[in-house]
Amino acid sequence: MSRVYNFSAGPAVLPEDVLKTAGEEILDWHGSGMSVMEMSHRGKEFIGIAAEAEADLRELLKIPDNYKVLFLQGGATGQFAAVPMNLLRGKTSADYVHTGQWAKKAIAEAKKYCAVNVAASSEDESFTYAPPMDTWQLSKDAAYVHYTANETIGGVEYHWVPETGGVPLACDMSSDFLSRPVDVSKFGVIYAGAQKNVAPAGLTIVIVREDLMGDPIPCTPTLFCYKTQAENDSMYNTPPCWTIYVAGLVFKRLKKLGGLAEMEKVNIRKSQALYDLIDASALYRSPVRKSDRSRMNIPFTLARDGLDEQFLKEAKENGLIQLKGHRSVGGMRASLYNAMPEAAVKALCDFMRDFEKRNG
Repeated sequence: MSRVYNFSAGPAVLPEDVLKTAGEEILDWHGSGMSVMEMSHRGKEFIGIAAEAEADLRELLKIPDNYKVLFLQGGATGQFAAVPMNLLRGKTSADYVHTGQWAKKAIAEAKKYCAVNVAASSEDESFTYAPPMDTWQLSKDAAYVHYTANETIGGVEYHWVPETGGVPLACDMSSDFLSRPVDVSKFGVIYAGAQKNVAPAGLTIVIVREDLMGDPIPCTPTLFCYKTQAENDSMYNTPPCWTIYVAGLVFKRLKKLGGLAEMEKVNIRKSQALYDLIDASALYRSPVRKSDRSRMNIPFTLARDGLDEQFLKEAKENGLIQLKGHRSVGGMRASLYNAMPEAAVKALCDFMRDFEKRNG
């Protein structure tokens, strides 16, 4: 059976060459006689794999020396708690920006540990835009400012980095991580679940400035303490070994491509092709403000009622799957993460044009 074009929002498509390499090495990694899935995380083989993955990630993002890279578990959802636990540091409040479902979850979790000031929100227009910086009402005593770089469900993405006046900036970058260059020095902490752009589900990457580690709130579980994890090279307990290994393969692939600047060019081409089709169409519509449209997750609706199931059925017949929008918003959603080939976007656009001719 030939591979389909999988537009899932996550777990998401992985590069075919990475899958092939992982498959070739699954029984015997580099002559070790064992799979990475069987290795001790304390053995020299896996320690080398993890160290090389971290080095490649540091190179890709140009991570400054005063930042630690942590390979953890628990997903971005776990970090919704870990961020306030580690970053409050004696303060009692934090600022959050509300841009949709994932920001909402982060806010709800943070409220268990501190007072949350919602500094800005796009709820007034059903979370279809990123609130401009001049609308943010930041508080004077916030321990940190948190925002979600890309809302996977709503398809809203920040194409700029907020200025917080020296207050540590915390960012959930799960669904656009490594899709473009980022100035890490502007952030206090960046975190991302791996299952969108990096690797299979199970790995959470945290990049945290060293001066923000230590002095977590007393109830912080040991595994959620950034300082403890950094001191143990992310191996206080058994890490997600296989996922770290696959992430390392993805990092090398990005380096071979030419780095994140080149990856961004590809992502711009892919997303613009689909947005151009939608904007020129009488059948398809994007609900998101043009300036804030995501390159990673593109939601769209059909102007005629009753066509959604037919669209999805015919798309699947054409090898285009996982295009149904999130249950909370409906419609369609095409996720165009790094590993989605440009040929897949062309195939989707060709199908959508044909579908409109027959049903417009």
